[in-house]
Amino acid sequence: MADQRKFFVGGNWKMNGSKSSIDPIIKDLNEKGLNPKTEVVVAAPSLYLAYTREKLDKKLGVAAQNCYKVEKGAFTGEISPAMIKDIGVQWVILGHSERRHVFGESNTLIGEKVAHALAGGLHILPCIGEKLEERETNRTEEVCFSQLQQIADNVKNAADWSRVVIAYEPVWAIGTGKVATPAQAQDIHHSIRQWLDKQVSPIVAKSVRILYGGSVTAENCKELATQPDVDGFLVGGASLKPEFINIINARQ
Repeated sequence: MADQRKFFVGGNWKMNGSKSSIDPIIKDLNEKGLNPKTEVVVAAPSLYLAYTREKLDKKLGVAAQNCYKVEKGAFTGEISPAMIKDIGVQWVILGHSERRHVFGESNTLIGEKVAHALAGGLHILPCIGEKLEERETNRTEEVCFSQLQQIADNVKNAADWSRVVIAYEPVWAIGTGKVATPAQAQDIHHSIRQWLDKQVSPIVAKSVRILYGGSVTAENCKELATQPDVDGFLVGGASLKPEFINIINARQ
């Protein structure tokens, strides 16, 4: 079944970029040889979503990095799924660890965002992952499954799972240079898939893609990509560099 899950690489640019710095990234993505068996989506800052969508090859996806749980209203600084779709963008990242731990977003709020984004027709990249102290106290599964429960509870229809790609991002590995070993990544990805099998359905467990994120580089991506339950990557800093192409082509 792993062979039937199309390999997926997302690039999360976070709060980085300008038109002049985005242009060469887009040029590389448009002109360099990308593995056609890999689905590629880049998450631009909201101010550059329309610019990126306009310039990027239509075969490649664009994602917002966040959205709110309602269509419109007095929510200063927020954007909605309707606005995201209105500019031709089809994806959104939800529940990234920086949203959880820097901006204090709760599992409940992230679940509400999941429900509204799916109802609004978007594809979603919900993120889960544990902090270092949680891993060291053997709470990785407890934390991840709690986060996953709120996501799963808000995928209202079985068919909507086809628009969900889960990203496992150990917080201790994001931007730190530390990376889970291939065996560690496979272990938790397998546990997530087992949880989906029991709590959602065997069909969803077999079909939903689970990405690894956390200091993925051109040097470590190929070995990580060999793991049977690692279906791709959500890449941070490296997605701003030429090596992003190598990561996209990790299975080539």
